[in-house]
Amino acid sequence: MTHDLVAIQKRIALGEEQALAELCRLLQTKLQQFAVTLVRSREQAEEIVEDVLVKLWYNRQNIAAIENLTVYLYVAVKNQSLNALSHKAKELITASYDQLDINLTHTAVSPHDLLVTAEMMQRMQQAVDALPPRCKMIFKLVREDGLAYKEVADILNISINTIDAQMAIAVKRIAAAVAVQKPSFRNPFLS
Repeated sequence: MTHDLVAIQKRIALGEEQALAELCRLLQTKLQQFAVTLVRSREQAEEIVEDVLVKLWYNRQNIAAIENLTVYLYVAVKNQSLNALSHKAKELITASYDQLDINLTHTAVSPHDLLVTAEMMQRMQQAVDALPPRCKMIFKLVREDGLAYKEVADILNISINTIDAQMAIAVKRIAAAVAVQKPSFRNPFLS
């Protein structure tokens, strides 16, 4: 995907609108899911990602200077999401509790997940949902979005060792949650 993104990045710099559409097809869903984890609103997440992509298009003359477009977009979505949260926090300070709006969202299931049985999938999702927030976000970015540890470290402004430690915690907890009890086997020749 990195090679494709470099070619898309060059085509966007040349003003090819089709290249922007290809970039959206590659990353828009992942970026929106990332934004949803931060702002807890699918509609707001869609707006944030669209704003980031529109800004990228209007500033396309500078796109060639971006070293890693994937990390750049995730950081831009993170910053835009945090700005939206800050704006919302200011609104909440002045609003009454009766005006609070609570949204619950679910993450999309990948084709790989469809291969797992429904029960195992449910156990795994429960285990992922039970992870501490930072651990869950790191797990999602690495496993579901396919980002490298270095890219996640750059996006979240933390060390690769922290990513490694959080991934170890996530995998250990998920493995424990989805562990299947093996039926005991009795050897008929030893009875």
